[in-house]
Amino acid sequence: MAGTVPNAVAGPAAWLARRRPLPRCLLAGLAGMLAALAMPPIGLVPVYLISLPALVWLADGVATRRGAFLVGWSHAFGFHVIGLYWVAVSMTVDPAFYWMIPFGVVGLPALLSLLSGIAVTAWWVIPGRGPGKVLLLAVLLLAGEYLRGFIFTGFPWNLPGYAWVPWLPVLQTVSLVGVYGLSLVTLALGFVPAMLAGPHRGRAGWGIAALLVVLAGAGTAWGWARLPDGAAATVPDIRLRLVQPNIPQELKWVRELWDQHFENLSELTLQAPEGAPPTVVIWPETAIPYMVTSSPTTRQALAQLVPEDGLLITGAPRTEEMADGGRRYFNSLVAVDGAGAIQGVYDKHHLVPFGEYMPLGRYLPLQSIAGRSVDYSFGAGPTTLALPGLPPVAPFICYEAIFPGAVTGEARPGWLLNITNDGWFGRTWGPHQHFATAVTRAVEEGLPLVRVAGTGISGVVDPYGRTLERLDLGERGIIDHDLPAALRPTPYARWRDLPLAALALLFTAIGLASLNRRD
Repeated sequence: MAGTVPNAVAGPAAWLARRRPLPRCLLAGLAGMLAALAMPPIGLVPVYLISLPALVWLADGVATRRGAFLVGWSHAFGFHVIGLYWVAVSMTVDPAFYWMIPFGVVGLPALLSLLSGIAVTAWWVIPGRGPGKVLLLAVLLLAGEYLRGFIFTGFPWNLPGYAWVPWLPVLQTVSLVGVYGLSLVTLALGFVPAMLAGPHRGRAGWGIAALLVVLAGAGTAWGWARLPDGAAATVPDIRLRLVQPNIPQELKWVRELWDQHFENLSELTLQAPEGAPPTVVIWPETAIPYMVTSSPTTRQALAQLVPEDGLLITGAPRTEEMADGGRRYFNSLVAVDGAGAIQGVYDKHHLVPFGEYMPLGRYLPLQSIAGRSVDYSFGAGPTTLALPGLPPVAPFICYEAIFPGAVTGEARPGWLLNITNDGWFGRTWGPHQHFATAVTRAVEEGLPLVRVAGTGISGVVDPYGRTLERLDLGERGIIDHDLPAALRPTPYARWRDLPLAALALLFTAIGLASLNRRD
């Protein structure tokens, strides 16, 4: 029967399996909290080797599907409560949204954890034991993580693979299998202690562990060889200036300070360069509150700041009139030239639920956090902008960075441009995690990343994920840097999730083949 632990099994596995329901769920939650320490900015990757086996051993001792679900849910809940604590911080910026704090602290983690609860339940009902069954849990949990990227508009934050962002040789493997593929291998490696000890131990466990180590080692060695010794190539005659004004979120939309904020941005934009003068100036998401596309006065003011024969790219709200006389509002990126003409526009298409629009807004008379009096409308989708004097660019705004394979349009760009405003989250883990996801998109696609944030973290990242220059949280300043050159399309850019599917099928076949094969 699933959940029955052999009497001969001793040690931590048996101790955890014998816990009563409430202590069992509390321990699962603590194990999940421990796993959150693997995420940026902490980066304690080895904690997976404790947290994930504990999940197996706790689930081994339950006697019902409900018990299995609660263990899986509790583990994920502990992980998200710690890893996403910063979401609640955004709800403290404006007293009007204090009522949403419980949702940020408890509600969001509780919802996200449902998929992990289902995955552990599905694993628990599989008959038999053995190392192969543990490997199947890695596949099922990854399936839950994958669904998390789509269900309820998607929120694939803090995937296990992001723990490797500081480890560049390992991170290179996302150019082959994407962050989901790296996450699957990470989960499987984390479960190795449960294959070698406890009720699932067996000779097959050593073979599976050896295969995983060889697979991870080969990927790391390949990644090490992939990284160049010197600097990445750059695009000639392009000098970027990234402007980070560091305006606190609670002051950003105070109307009496709008002119002061513009002067802040202008002063940084016109600062004398130490090297070659900039050809393109980039401001962060909603850097200015003015409707640039419909305000000639604003465009002329921006034109005074545009480098000679260059561009100024800024985040700003945009509005357009509908056929029925109403108006739609967009969270947009706008490129302006020295004559004040609009050279390109991108509208954010993946909006933040509750932050930029209210789900079921027809039935819930509530305001979104960022939109306040109006909700933003959805843009058309990922695109590639052709801007004069620049390689084609794939723009994406704020948390659009967290969606693998969804930051470029049909035409391959020459670089990625991510503008964001992480000022909502203060000096928390959130901006560090957000930056890590954007870096991962660069390696997946083989494209350089330029990231401009209102309060940090801004930076220039080459296609290998190397941060060439950055401005940290809470810093006011500029970055002047050449634009790194793109690489050829990576396997992930060509085939997207096909390599992931092949890897998941391989792990599933190995798991099923070695089920019940124990000493």
